[in-house]
Amino acid sequence: MAYQKVNADQRAPGHSQYLDNDDLQATALDLEWDMEKELEEPGFDQFQLNSAENQNLENSETADLNLDPIQPATSPKGRFQRLQEESDYVTHYTRSAPKSNPRNFCRLLKIFCTAIILFISGILIGYYSHKNCPSNATSSGTLDLHLYQEILKTIQGEDIKKSFRNLVQLYKSEDDMDISKKIKTQWTSLGLEDVQLVNYSVLLNLPGLSPSSVTLSSSGQCFHPNGQPCSEEARKWSSQDLLYSYAAYSANGILELSLLEKTGFGGVLLYIDPCDLPKTANLSYNTFMVSLNPGGDPSTPGYPSIDGSFRQHRSNLTSLLVQPISASLVAKLISLPKDRTTNGACSPLELPNNEERIVNMKIQTVTKFETVTNVVGYLKGVTFPDRYVIVGSHHHTAHSYNRQEWASSTAVITAFIRALMLRVKRGWRPDRTIVFCSWGGTAFGNIGSYEWGEDFRKVLQRNVVAYISLHSPVRGNSSLHSVASPSLQQLVAEKNKFNCPRRDQCPKTNISSEQIQDDADYFINHLGVPTVRFTYEDIKTLEGPSFLSEALFPKHATKIEEMDPFFNLHETITKLSGEVILQIANEPVLPFNALDIALEVQNSLKGDQTTTPQLLALASRLRESAELFQSDEMRPANDPKERDPMRVRMLNDLLQDMEKSFLVQHAPPGFYRNILYHLDGKTSQFSILLEAWEHCKSLASNETLQEALSEVLNSINAAQVYFKAGLDVFESVLVGKN
Repeated sequence: MAYQKVNADQRAPGHSQYLDNDDLQATALDLEWDMEKELEEPGFDQFQLNSAENQNLENSETADLNLDPIQPATSPKGRFQRLQEESDYVTHYTRSAPKSNPRNFCRLLKIFCTAIILFISGILIGYYSHKNCPSNATSSGTLDLHLYQEILKTIQGEDIKKSFRNLVQLYKSEDDMDISKKIKTQWTSLGLEDVQLVNYSVLLNLPGLSPSSVTLSSSGQCFHPNGQPCSEEARKWSSQDLLYSYAAYSANGILELSLLEKTGFGGVLLYIDPCDLPKTANLSYNTFMVSLNPGGDPSTPGYPSIDGSFRQHRSNLTSLLVQPISASLVAKLISLPKDRTTNGACSPLELPNNEERIVNMKIQTVTKFETVTNVVGYLKGVTFPDRYVIVGSHHHTAHSYNRQEWASSTAVITAFIRALMLRVKRGWRPDRTIVFCSWGGTAFGNIGSYEWGEDFRKVLQRNVVAYISLHSPVRGNSSLHSVASPSLQQLVAEKNKFNCPRRDQCPKTNISSEQIQDDADYFINHLGVPTVRFTYEDIKTLEGPSFLSEALFPKHATKIEEMDPFFNLHETITKLSGEVILQIANEPVLPFNALDIALEVQNSLKGDQTTTPQLLALASRLRESAELFQSDEMRPANDPKERDPMRVRMLNDLLQDMEKSFLVQHAPPGFYRNILYHLDGKTSQFSILLEAWEHCKSLASNETLQEALSEVLNSINAAQVYFKAGLDVFESVLVGKN
């Protein structure tokens, strides 16, 4: 049946080998704990104490706790800074040096000679042991910077370029399954274990047999979406591009449209104004595709497309006829001159005052069930195998679209897998499980990632600690743009600082928590998972509207090799992302910053005209709780002598779920449910409050604003209760031990 998921049996054996592992290993940190005990052996004690003393002296500065001005928490030791220093913390572990006794000179000489011999023997034994045996001494605990660099130094731009070109050749196959199988074969050949193909039969909206058209009623002129006349020659010249200029899941039919049809409009013409486009891209004559699907298979909204699920046959997701058109067609429809530059400034496309245009739209698309395939591979962790760091990219699914972008994304994730597996073959493993995912169906509304997320929702809610996106890593070559959850912004800032190729010319760190259009959507909005994404962009694109990132241009629009001829930018993105992945996957305590979440909340309320005294007071209490949590509970992570395995597990569980409190039940269309993310990088206020305020100004009722205020209030209160409960639990544990 068309309604059934295709090849479900391919993922049945071992499909959830790691995802369904509910056992929490009671001795997960035994190896690490044994290593810590070894540090307490005689002869190492004095060195350890001196190091601890120096470390604590470096952390003795106290952060400014005043509300104004609000700045991100920073310190020499980063996320584990001690905000409230105990008076006796530095001297807590100091010991007096033992008194020396006189010894016979000969006896001292014998001891000295024996020590020298043992020392030299130890060096020789250690050298040959290290040379002949795989090293796994760092398989548990924090990997030092040297090991990070050892893994990442094998990543080279030239190798990524070769992989990219090979992937572009795969585009000749229009079958998503063929491309997915080749990706699986490549990942398996690199040594990645348990690589699976996960298939879902989903409802897709595809172009019809003929392209859409727009006709100007006054002259009878018919145009295709790119602005060319509706002639037989034009259709043959670029038939594929014309077919794939459409809005997926739009209504079909024919409609006469005049402006907004007196506010009861039934159709929409979408276009991107040339003034909003980057200078490096001339897309005025290019058509594009958009998806009106908010996410997942439209036939199974909110639940996975598995065998036996009820299917809703929805040919459209809106009653409107929606058609993307080029800027050149807009200029023809409103009769504007070709040169619209005034004094060197770009003039936006606008219909002259007191004029009206009547157009006829014709849209024909086809809706049918097709198979979407995800490629999922696991590198199982050695200490916390039930905790997952998900690394996601996407592969080709939409014919003729994002040909080079998906190849760029897949080449980057493959380059990191190759570098990682070289070290794994020498005996090392990460502490937490790393899950590599290449998603299908991205162009139609992130369908592959949504279906997989809905399929494993209960397990992912418990186990996922972070999502690292490698979606379209290079979109320009002028600016490094980083998007990160508030809890990870400090970690990302550190990576940007230390990985800048030319530090004397490093631009200001550009990090934000803004809405992004990729497969991270499900993990951010439905699971509350902390997320990171590095991309190279054009500065003009960053300044323009966020809609531009939703437009999918045809294959010739994005020229990756022109933007990054030596793939140095790809190499930088891979290494930046790789270091973040390694740190999250290997640090005993997750590198998340609780205080930065509270600071982000206060920044979002600062200067907002809708803010109430109750919100400000609650945000202040949230900050106080976060400060106590970060100082009293995260500080011991710096000192192995205080790092109790049970405390580490409890602490990580709390850090992992911090952002879940900010998932609201109802958000306006187009807005994230996770209110920590802003609609764009230009505003700092809560997006749902800004939207509600604009809605309130146009209506007599303020009910929408009150609902939005209530959503924000409840989210902040939930986070405050969460941190307070965590503090109470740790206090109870300490009392029980005493």
